[in-house]
Order: sequence, then C-alpha cells, then structure tokens
Amino acid sequence: MPQIIILPHEELCPEGAVIEAEKGVSICRAMLANDIDIEHACEMSNACTTCHIYVREGFDNLEESDETEDDLLDKAWGLDPDSRLSCQALVNNIDLVIEIPKYTINQVSENH
Repeated sequence: MPQIIILPHEELCPEGAVIEAEKGVSICRAMLANDIDIEHACEMSNACTTCHIYVREGFDNLEESDETEDDLLDKAWGLDPDSRLSCQALVNNIDLVIEIPKYTINQVSENH
C-alpha cells in the first residue's frame, strides 16, 4: 500500500507523519482518516483552497489537475509548482512526500 510522508507542520502534525493510503483515495481523505485535521472548508468539493498542499516527491505520478483546480490554486496562499488541492489529488501506487503550507487563505484573512 502506498505511503504518504507528511513533513512536520507546527499545528497539524508537529512530528510529521507516515500514513498508508489506498490507491484512488484523495490525499485529504487519507490525512483525515489518520487524524491529521487538514482544513477542507468546501467539504472536498473542489470549491476552495483550504486543503492546499505541496507534493514534494511523487508529483509527476499524480493525475493532472483539472481546469477548476488550476483556477483555484491560482488563489492559494503560497502557490508553488508543487501545489495541489489535497481533495483532488488521488493516491496512486507511488509513495508521496507532502508538505502542508503554513497558512491557508482562511487563516490569512482571519489573522489580518
């Protein structure tokens, strides 16, 4: 079963984590199933950017993002070439290394 290696995140998983996920499950669902409480304000309907992640290893093995996801990612805090919405990126047979951004758009607007 593929593994998702989650780099340390100050609030959600300070020690980092290694979780297993079945092929075809979204990265967001896999994290939530393993008590990593990533924000997902739109309930994983591809309508916000709160579950934005960086796929540091394994990015090229994911299915390509669709136009809706790409449009949303353009609005994500801290966008970089490895950015994906975890609710749309599905686990395949390859291990992944992901990083959860320090902020989401919701947190930035709440803090300012």
